[in-house]
Amino acid sequence: MPQTFDLILSGGALVNQDGEGLRDVGVRDGKILEIGDLSRASAGETIDCRGLHILPGVVDSQVHFREPGFPHKEDLESGSRGAVLGGVTGLFEMPNTNPLTTGEAELADKVARATGRMHTDFAFWVGGTHENARDLAELERLPAAAGVKVFMGSSTGSLLVPDDEGVALVLSHTRRRAAFHSEDEYRLNERKPLRVEGDVTSHPVWRDVETALRSTQRLVRIAREKRALIHVLHITTAEEIDLLAQHKDIVSVEVLPNHLMLTSDDYARLGTLAQQNPPVREPRHRDALWRGVQQGVVDVLGSDHAPHTLEEKAQPYPKSPAGMAGVQTLVPLMLNAVNEGKLTLARFVDLTSAGPLRLFGMAGKGRVAKGYDADLTIVDMKRRETIRNSWIASRVGWTPYDGMEVTGWPVGTFVRGIKVMWEGDLVAPSIGEPIRFQAAP
Repeated sequence: MPQTFDLILSGGALVNQDGEGLRDVGVRDGKILEIGDLSRASAGETIDCRGLHILPGVVDSQVHFREPGFPHKEDLESGSRGAVLGGVTGLFEMPNTNPLTTGEAELADKVARATGRMHTDFAFWVGGTHENARDLAELERLPAAAGVKVFMGSSTGSLLVPDDEGVALVLSHTRRRAAFHSEDEYRLNERKPLRVEGDVTSHPVWRDVETALRSTQRLVRIAREKRALIHVLHITTAEEIDLLAQHKDIVSVEVLPNHLMLTSDDYARLGTLAQQNPPVREPRHRDALWRGVQQGVVDVLGSDHAPHTLEEKAQPYPKSPAGMAGVQTLVPLMLNAVNEGKLTLARFVDLTSAGPLRLFGMAGKGRVAKGYDADLTIVDMKRRETIRNSWIASRVGWTPYDGMEVTGWPVGTFVRGIKVMWEGDLVAPSIGEPIRFQAAP
């Protein structure tokens, strides 16, 4: 008797842990049930994917969706809507909301807000502080907890652990891989007079290379002392790439598309729209980040989606806030880079699905494999599109890439076997559920 499925994706080029090839994918009850030739099988829905690539669902492990606290910038529904329109199936959201996500009650509130309202599956980082450090071993094991996030340098919000003693205390109580915004708060305070009012090009002068490098050197030393695993977010400097390449046994590395695509040359065109923390830097740093991608130093891509309104961004520097929307543009920007020969499609998959699985211990996600959740990103590698502000679903409605032509585009997003986006349209109600994680040691 022929097999029956809820869904078959037929004729697509599947890019998976064992390479790329033409294979069908059969889905039942939200799980991948079969991979191979399913031409004799039947299904409730069969989607012709000839000419398309089927990828494991893209996971963006660093987004700021501003809820609760700042709904005029973003909320969990609007941010995740942009995610699925951009081909992203899973999200890890950051703790610098209001109130801060630093305890069990705040985490539970976010989970309640997100369940059945977000369009993707989700997890939430718990903010590490001096006050809750001794509770982190329990907090990082809670349902939907992605792990612990620490700000060593101030960015947006009031989470801050600038001192070595505080970082050591946090890492004494974490068992999972803890994530860090690594900028030296003491040097940032010393260099504040270097900010020039109305001149955003002074932003990377203030938050200079040494500010990042000094913090990351401290962080690696403390992690070694505490025998802890760390994840260094949004690396921006050539010097840090060289440093962290020597410590891959304990350190994982994230880079952003923004720092791979933009340089300090873009301040003249974008002004404060290019302002973020850590900053966009000189071209030599962008080139070093690409080398880090190509040589395997970089483990994951995250968007650091951190939206602010155009009115807020229009304030004269340094009153203008740092951050920009990015979750919706992550996939098309990087597919375009694949077509430009800067990385392979297999490497993109490694950075956006296999990488998060490997580092953070997601359960049943990150691969197209029998028994795994049917989270799938369908892309057309030949499709040419122009990124427009009008396409951006974020409440702020703008992207620094407005007008950029790209080749490679997400055409379908499946979350647990449910088609949530197809050809640019939302085609299912929000179905988001908590991402599950393997047991921490």
